[in-house]
Amino acid sequence: MLSTASSALHRGVLLGVLLAAWTAGAEQELPVYPGAVHTRIGQDLVISGEYYRLAYFTTDDTMEKVAGYFEKHWRGLGYPTVVEGDLREEAVVSALYTREGLQRGVVLRKHLGKTVGFSVLRDLWVRAPRKEAPGLVKLEGTLFSQDITTRDDPGGSQSRSSLVKGELEAVRRQVSEGLAQQGFSLVRQTGGKLGGEQRFTLEHARKGQQVVTTLSPVDAGTTAILQMWMGSDRPDAVPNDDAVRQSREAWERQQKAAQARPGSPP
Repeated sequence: MLSTASSALHRGVLLGVLLAAWTAGAEQELPVYPGAVHTRIGQDLVISGEYYRLAYFTTDDTMEKVAGYFEKHWRGLGYPTVVEGDLREEAVVSALYTREGLQRGVVLRKHLGKTVGFSVLRDLWVRAPRKEAPGLVKLEGTLFSQDITTRDDPGGSQSRSSLVKGELEAVRRQVSEGLAQQGFSLVRQTGGKLGGEQRFTLEHARKGQQVVTTLSPVDAGTTAILQMWMGSDRPDAVPNDDAVRQSREAWERQQKAAQARPGSPP
């Protein structure tokens, strides 16, 4: 059971980082490695309906030393703790805080001679309210799908990574048709080869929203998809077009009204 929980943590974090309202449990502290500066990754994350907090840190200490610290710390506090990985190139250490309904963990990797750690806090008891992601299409033949939601950026964003049964062109058509049914229009499409493999990037938009979809083949009959929806139709994803326009129009009305008053300068 512990091994299954730790493996799920590993898969969820790596997929969320490479591709992702926090409850009271989220106010608990993230795992911290002494002497390292920890940088938060976003504020509020929902990964596959579960609440997460993430941060990363780097250290010159060996992976074995870092993993050993967390294992000793958590086991010393009496929490069930699991260590996985070769402790040279990658490792995962996780502990179950059974009374609080939390899972704390660190995912460790080697990079440029340093140990890079991702600190994770996961709520095991509370799930996010189910809410359909706008602009993220569900496709026939989906073999795997995972959603990540952030709510701390100005426009908000949601992303979905999927593995779909179907060849690249057929899946691309499915995506375009699904977005068209939701009122999105294709504004740009690029394609090319990366590492010898063909891939597409589609950009769709409707008022106040945009969706970017990247498709690449896994094999002849399977396609990987990464979609990101943003609550903005601006390139910088800041959803204040209407606010800026309304403010400008209000200022212009004030200026016109002032000039129309008797005694106002021409």
